[in-house]
Amino acid sequence: MDLDVRGGPLDPLENKALGENAAPPSRELLDAFDQFLQSFEEFKAANDERLGEIEQRLSPDAVTEDKVNRINKALSDQKSRLDELSLSLRRPPLPGPETHALGINRLRKEGPLAREHKAAFERYVRKGDAHELTGFEMKSLAAGTNEDGGYVVPQETEAAIDRILKDVSPMRAIASVRQIGAGTFRKPMSLGELTSGWVGEEAARTETAASSLKMIEFPAMELYAMPAATQTLLDDAFINIEEWLASEVQCEFAAQEGAAFINGDGTAKPRGILSYEKVADASYAWGKTGFLLSGGTGAFAATDPVDRLLDLVYAPKQTYRQNARWLMNRSVEAVIRKMKDGSDNYIWQPGATAGQPASLLGYPVVEAEDMPDIAADAYAIAFGDFARGYLIVDRVGVRVLRDPFTAKPYILFYTTKRVGGGVQNFEAFKLLKFASA
Repeated sequence: MDLDVRGGPLDPLENKALGENAAPPSRELLDAFDQFLQSFEEFKAANDERLGEIEQRLSPDAVTEDKVNRINKALSDQKSRLDELSLSLRRPPLPGPETHALGINRLRKEGPLAREHKAAFERYVRKGDAHELTGFEMKSLAAGTNEDGGYVVPQETEAAIDRILKDVSPMRAIASVRQIGAGTFRKPMSLGELTSGWVGEEAARTETAASSLKMIEFPAMELYAMPAATQTLLDDAFINIEEWLASEVQCEFAAQEGAAFINGDGTAKPRGILSYEKVADASYAWGKTGFLLSGGTGAFAATDPVDRLLDLVYAPKQTYRQNARWLMNRSVEAVIRKMKDGSDNYIWQPGATAGQPASLLGYPVVEAEDMPDIAADAYAIAFGDFARGYLIVDRVGVRVLRDPFTAKPYILFYTTKRVGGGVQNFEAFKLLKFASA
């Protein structure tokens, strides 16, 4: 049984894979996971040898060090491959003749207005016929714009894009996501707890002080992608245009979102978790992000480096540790993979089954390649409850503008969605700064 740092069994809800509606694992995924576990056992044996040499001679043999690094790199590559295989199982396939009947049955379940919108939108994408789509949007009072701004995609297509983004984007998978209809989302936040106390049945009640509130705002910024297609592809009746469009824009949207949710400065993009003012956790104040020190300049402390990670685990309040996660990039994870606790156990462990995230000290590890590498004064590790700490706002409506002129003979589809984001609770997570003072 896996144990976490709280001394109890690891909660399966805390260590579940991102994308809980994933398809059953394929044989290829299972084989890759078995190979990954075998490589991890080889890594532990080689690293144990390295640690033994350090204990005896204060430095490892160069050959042993090189062996450990090679296996560690192979583990990272295999983990990347596992992630790709897991993601591929969650992507909707482009349907062919065998799924055509399923598509017809799905259309029958939709209302006539949705079917009309979908049919008009498909004619627009395939042929550029916007007349019927414009008429439809005028009749239904939809939020679409004219030909200069593009047309709103059917609701099912928008849902498919959002579903894929949740699987691909690390922050979107762990943060809170809210849909809005306006350009800006405003939310009041309490800066302190309400006061309370005990009182007898007939005793006088003294008035309790109310907590102070602060209004925070999250404007939705425009994010765009521009997939291209040939007219031959668009003429193929068996290609599901909606799912093709969703699959084409997902990678571009996810890449831009991933960078903004971590490092965005709030100018024409969301504000990332690392963009706010940072202070030592002992001097924490609302509106600033608390950090702890690693104990080394651009490195972990030379002695007892695991203690710094344990300190980071206990930095957030208990209420935020229940759903906490680690956030770091793959190279930082590779460094931590070599560490052991005081009982000679590796603190990093692979997922229990294929598709599950690795765990560190009993908490799931979320890989975000936009997090910084270990370097002097870098905030390379974050830990906490990001669902309560970070908010992503999606303005309803994804728009598509068909452009057959700019890149002949290809047809471009200028696809836009409005996304915002920012920290909504500065107490919910903490950072590890790689510095000694």
